[in-house]
Amino acid sequence: MELAFIPSPSRGVLYLGPIPLRGYAFCIIIGVFVAVWLGNKRWIARGGRAGTVADIAVWAVPFGLVGGRLYHVITDYELYFSEGRDWVDAFKIWEGGLGIWGAIALGGLGAWIGCRRRGIPMPAYADAVAPGIALAQAIGRWGNWFNQELYGKRTDLPWALEITSSADGRVPGTYHPTFLYESLWCIGVAVLVIWADRRFRLGHGRAFALYVAAYCTGRAWIEYMRVDDAHHILGLRLNVWTAFLVFLLAVTYLVLSSRKRPGREAVVEPGASGGEADGDDTSVGEGKEDGDKEDEAKADEANDEAGSAKKT
Repeated sequence: MELAFIPSPSRGVLYLGPIPLRGYAFCIIIGVFVAVWLGNKRWIARGGRAGTVADIAVWAVPFGLVGGRLYHVITDYELYFSEGRDWVDAFKIWEGGLGIWGAIALGGLGAWIGCRRRGIPMPAYADAVAPGIALAQAIGRWGNWFNQELYGKRTDLPWALEITSSADGRVPGTYHPTFLYESLWCIGVAVLVIWADRRFRLGHGRAFALYVAAYCTGRAWIEYMRVDDAHHILGLRLNVWTAFLVFLLAVTYLVLSSRKRPGREAVVEPGASGGEADGDDTSVGEGKEDGDKEDEAKADEANDEAGSAKKT
């Protein structure tokens, strides 16, 4: 008999009159706001303008939602296109089902479009928003709790998740709360990226690459614990292979970029003031001093000419 467990909500949607308020959607929205807020603070600290992160997020977020949904529908197509299923459900994003791999890929495309329109280097923007994305994932995972989905194997541990729903093949009982494991892991990833960024002054996309590599490490073992239906390749779930591949790509980029472009970008947003730079600050001071000396020389020359004219 279980001594303790994490209860699941009796329902994942509340109604404000005819308007449905869904827990899953709220978690996604709150996560987006946190990511933009933290990304904005980090962008300003690096020398960018306030509001730029939000402006680019207008492109990145819709693209990310579409990409996340497409990845889910494609990899779990039988949930929408097999016999007895209604393909219209593929558009019901509020019922859950977003693949982080598709969200990051297509969201990155949207961010690239926004950065290109603003003349901003995409890697610098990615570095600024990386820990915020991890926190957004941590918050968004609680949407799975509202929907009673994506849990792990049966367990009697004190922090087991109680599943009460029997819909869509669920079996009521207590299971590993993999949504909670991933949420906590994402918080740890955000802290790691912020610490490493301050300690090693990561730039040119390396903070984002660290976030990707760290997230994939946790996602692989958490994914291995899940019991929901999934496609398998050589005995491993598809998302485990995806995490492994993306991890290798992220680490490769991190190593090669560190050798090719050490340090941070000197300018992250043209025309913005403040922030940090890689260049030697003394060069700016020297340039200013040279200019002052030139101005003084011109002033002395003008005074000499004026004095000569007065004597004649």
